[in-house]
Amino acid sequence: MNIYQVFTRLFGANVEHPVPHGSKSQNGCGTMSAFTSKALADIKAMGVTHIWYTGIIEHATQTDYSRYGIRKDHPEVVKGRAGSPYAIKDYYDVDPDLATKVPERIKEWEALIERTHKAGMKVIQDFVPNHVAREYHSDACPEGCLDLGEGDDTSLNYSPENNFYYMGEPLHLDNILSEEERAKSNLYVENPAKATGNDVFSAWPGRNDWYETVKLNYGPNTYRKMLQILLYWAEKGVDGFRCDMAEMVPVEFWEWVIPQVKEKFPDIIFIAEVYNPQLYRDYIFRGHFDYLYDKVGLYDKLKAVCAGWCSAKELTSCWQSVEDIQSHMLNFLENHDEQRIASDFFAGDAKKGRPMMLVSTLMNTNPMMIYFGQELGEKGMDSEGFSGEDGRTTIFDYWTVDTIRRWRNGGKFDGALLTDEEKKLKEFYTQTLRLAEEEPAFSEGLFWDLMYVNGHLDRQYVFLRSDKKKTYLVVANFSDENITTDIRIPAEAVRALTPESEKVKNNLAHDITVTVKVKAWDGIVKKIKL
Repeated sequence: MNIYQVFTRLFGANVEHPVPHGSKSQNGCGTMSAFTSKALADIKAMGVTHIWYTGIIEHATQTDYSRYGIRKDHPEVVKGRAGSPYAIKDYYDVDPDLATKVPERIKEWEALIERTHKAGMKVIQDFVPNHVAREYHSDACPEGCLDLGEGDDTSLNYSPENNFYYMGEPLHLDNILSEEERAKSNLYVENPAKATGNDVFSAWPGRNDWYETVKLNYGPNTYRKMLQILLYWAEKGVDGFRCDMAEMVPVEFWEWVIPQVKEKFPDIIFIAEVYNPQLYRDYIFRGHFDYLYDKVGLYDKLKAVCAGWCSAKELTSCWQSVEDIQSHMLNFLENHDEQRIASDFFAGDAKKGRPMMLVSTLMNTNPMMIYFGQELGEKGMDSEGFSGEDGRTTIFDYWTVDTIRRWRNGGKFDGALLTDEEKKLKEFYTQTLRLAEEEPAFSEGLFWDLMYVNGHLDRQYVFLRSDKKKTYLVVANFSDENITTDIRIPAEAVRALTPESEKVKNNLAHDITVTVKVKAWDGIVKKIKL
């Protein structure tokens, strides 16, 4: 399973020189129509099985859509000009930015789901269960459904029937905007203040808080409303939900809601953003999640190896710590929250992602996710607006992702505007992802870590993958130097990976030595005979 995460509004954006803090009219905005059959075919050809269209649900924005009957948002509680896709404004609607015809936005999303399915891929959509925009209001809620916060007793700090937590005093945003900025605007008023999305139970959030969002209170009322929302989108044909900050929502909710959704949609998958390893098994076995982010394990360790902070030998502990739940762990090297590999804040060079990609994708049978532009070496070093130059592609502002714009080449998807290095990198990603998806030794085979018998290695990580018909040696080189080295394969590995039909050979198994040559910051996948 290979997931292609794409920030939907940026995919089709074409302005070559966007303006920092620019409006939609200045910088343009990609729409769902940019995902043509040709675009989807090219994404599929990379070995992608699922597309996560990030930012589909309507969220708070500084762009005025009031002429379409959509409430205008107060700019003081919107991050960036376009707004964060995680400050949900209406759980039942599609972001109008993404539509070619705003009144047809729901139909356009349904059409994109259908196009994606026809292209041979499945669709993943965000579900943001922990928080909503400050000015949440659903104008698309089905008839008979009560809005979030509707009927809340705001005189109470907490009630199990309330959807929000109330602070008992007005909201103070003095820590957000400067006095000059506040003097220029009509100040946002919220009384009583609601608790902030990142668990700030105070009327005085700071700039680094999720001040544009409010925390949801998970009592019975909220349980019922969130189930209704999940079923609403499942009925539209989505194949899975990526659940934002799932660990900030009680596991009891997931234990209750996921089986109910799967009862009606048995094949639907749930992916959780959970960063606390102590909670992994609870959210898998009790909460019924199919996959969890492997962030604080493999991702963080690979980043440390890349930076030279630790030996590649330490990667062994990553799979050992989750061996019993390995198939449930989702690997990645980039996403909208993390810095780009090629950015100055991470590796500074896209080629350094090659050995990390081999390890993340080929180490085991669990799914792999890449972030659009990663396969082209996108640097993410623009100062787009709200977040500034931080090595990430903005999720807050109207902008253009240069590598994606050039790959698209006006909808031709011929890569004619890409550099030779970018084309080579894309081919590397394609080969790796397709190998993981199509070769049984990787898609369903056994894994054998070889580091314990190759103590001479420090900047390299080596392992075997085998389905007992074919066996591959994978060598990832995290060194600045080209290397020629011997890799020892112990007799016990030979015996374990030799087909039972070859009993004589199995009984006579002995250590094998394979000599490999690997370029700096690269890797090899070598078919071997045991």
